[in-house]
Parts: sequence; C-alpha cells; structure tokens
Amino acid sequence: MRPILELTGVSKTFGRAHELATILHDVNLTVQEGDFVSIIGYSGSGKSTLINLIAGLLKPSTGSAMMDGKPIDGPGPERGIVFQNYSLLPWLTVTENVRLAVDQIFPTMSDQERKEYTAKYVDMVKLTPASAKYPKELSGGMRQRVSVARTLAINPRILLLDEPLSALDALTRATLQDEIADIWHKNRTTVIWITNDPDEAILVADRVIPLLPGREGATLGSEISVSIPRPRFRNDVLKTAEFKDLKLGLVQTLIDAKKDTSPTVSKKLAAPDILPEDLRNPRKFTVFDRPTPRRRSQLEREELKIEAS
Repeated sequence: MRPILELTGVSKTFGRAHELATILHDVNLTVQEGDFVSIIGYSGSGKSTLINLIAGLLKPSTGSAMMDGKPIDGPGPERGIVFQNYSLLPWLTVTENVRLAVDQIFPTMSDQERKEYTAKYVDMVKLTPASAKYPKELSGGMRQRVSVARTLAINPRILLLDEPLSALDALTRATLQDEIADIWHKNRTTVIWITNDPDEAILVADRVIPLLPGREGATLGSEISVSIPRPRFRNDVLKTAEFKDLKLGLVQTLIDAKKDTSPTVSKKLAAPDILPEDLRNPRKFTVFDRPTPRRRSQLEREELKIEAS
C-alpha cells in the first residue's frame, strides 16, 4: 500500500553561500493513512522546520517530500496545521473563526449546511457554550480548542500539530491531550504531532520517532512502537511497566544523541604565577614601598656568577 506521506533523504539548509546552516540532514519518514505519529526532540532541533516541510510552507534543500506519490509543492487543505500560537482572528467569535475556514474550503455548501457543519466541529471540541465569545474572552486551552476545531473542519487527510499544547499549564495540557487523542480515535485522521514532552509523545501516539541532533544537522532516529491499548486512561497508563520502559528508552536515546554532539575542548592549564602570602611571616613595607605580589618566576630566577678578568 502506498504511504500517504513519504520523506526521502530530506535536508534543509538556511543562509547564504558563505554562511550556510544545515538544520535537517538526511530525514527519512514514511506515514501510512490513519497513523498517529509523534516526533519528539529538543527545542531548537528543527521540529518546526520539519512540520513546515510537510505542510508545504518550506521546500527541501535536497531530497523529496511526497504525498500520495506526488511532490509537495506548497500548502494545501489536505494538510491542516495547528500552530503553537493559536492564530485566531481576534475580531471574530469562536464560531466565526471556524466558519472562516469552512467558507473557504466548502464554497458550494448552502449557508445552512455550512452553519450546521461549523457547529458540529465547535461541539466536537466542547465549545458550544462559548461559541459566541471572542478569543480575548477565552482561556489558552479554549483558544487552542478553537484552533483544533478550525483545522479539523477543513477535513484534512493529515493533521499536523506543531507543539500545540506547549504554552498551556500542565492540567489543561493533560485534558487536551486526552481530548485530541479521543477525536483521532473516532475520526482516524492521520496525525503527526510534534512535541518535546516524552510523556505526551507516548500517551497520544502509536509511533514515536525521536529527532536527534547531529553535527551535520538533526535527523530522525529509530522509531519506538507504542502498543498500549486504546482508549488510554492516563492514570492507568502512567503506572504500567510498559510506559515506564518506553519513556526510559526514549529519554536515554535523546540524552545520548545530545552528548554525541556536545563539543569537546582541550585546554592546557598552567598554575598561577602569583604566590600566596605567608600570613605567619608577613612582609614589611615602608610608606614609600609599593606592595607587589610575589611571583613564582621570581623564585626560579637563575643566578650567574661573573668573575672580573
């Protein structure tokens, strides 16, 4: 079966010819229809660059990015992306922010159909009671729900989540993790979730792939398969030996990769030339003397005997 998404030998370089910086190097990724994949890595390792390549917002410097066997040459509604910063229009209500996407993608629907379709996705993220509120009246978690609803409403074949919960408090983050995982379980939309949280990666995904830093740029490591049955109840899963083993292996893989890229500097250290003062036998100075520290080199000066001829 042909994969829905395939990256082959992808590298991404930024900068001009004399000061190039390679962010991603030789990235290979295959995603099948209905997969839930989590990609985890350190901050600044190139995770957002990778998601932007998949979304078509960037083009690879080398290699190929394919969807359904065709090159990704730009953004499209078949790849919906949820950003970290919500990206809501502040002058529109919850319903109007979601409806904006629906109007763009489904212009042939009647007004009533679009209204009902929008309401369906607002309800899916449990925001029907807040549907008439503006973003400034919502909490961070509610704003991100609107962003998720808007993206789901365009009915993408691949849902791209770029650290969507990183700005939220721990309790809100946990709630939304469970809700998004539940939405996926019901709809089976292909999901690629970018994160820097090992717990999150294992709890929501079926495949976890570390993005490992390297001297030539970051690349994807070996994937970890998560076979924990769904639905996953957080309190039960966190106590299992399988979860603990998966987390330990994932964290160790990331730590080892970081160590391998840490620069090693060798320096030859010399003992200080200044000698400590002997407080038991302090030196005596007159008012005209200018105290100077004693130096090791002065004690090791060579004495020469000169004889008159």
